[in-house]
Amino acid sequence: MSHRKFRAPRHGSLGFLPRKRCARHRGKVKSFPKDDKSKPCHLTAFMGHKAGMSHILREVDRVGSRSHKKEVVEAVTIIETPPMIAVGVVGYIETPRGLRSFSTIFAQHISDECKRRFYKNWYRCKKQAHM
Repeated sequence: MSHRKFRAPRHGSLGFLPRKRCARHRGKVKSFPKDDKSKPCHLTAFMGHKAGMSHILREVDRVGSRSHKKEVVEAVTIIETPPMIAVGVVGYIETPRGLRSFSTIFAQHISDECKRRFYKNWYRCKKQAHM
């Protein structure tokens, strides 16, 4: 039996539980901003994932603060945003139960690097996606 004889602080933060591999390699957009119909069609989200953390030295410009015009060290998050290429557009229509996809339009010329993502096994597939 393995147990502690005396009390001890726990090892690691509970905020990182459950400790397991991620379900998807590429992240996904969890929330989109509210759509403003007065603006033209535009990109509403951009993919990125947390690559790490670092720190910076900056001068505080907050009047009334004790650290006004002084340098402070702050933690920063580094977000890696790989280049995105649009390969298709999805159109939605409003229904009584909410939005429903109406039509999907794909680009005419898609690179092989992109087509690889549609198959589980690239060398054994027939390579007929989006022909």
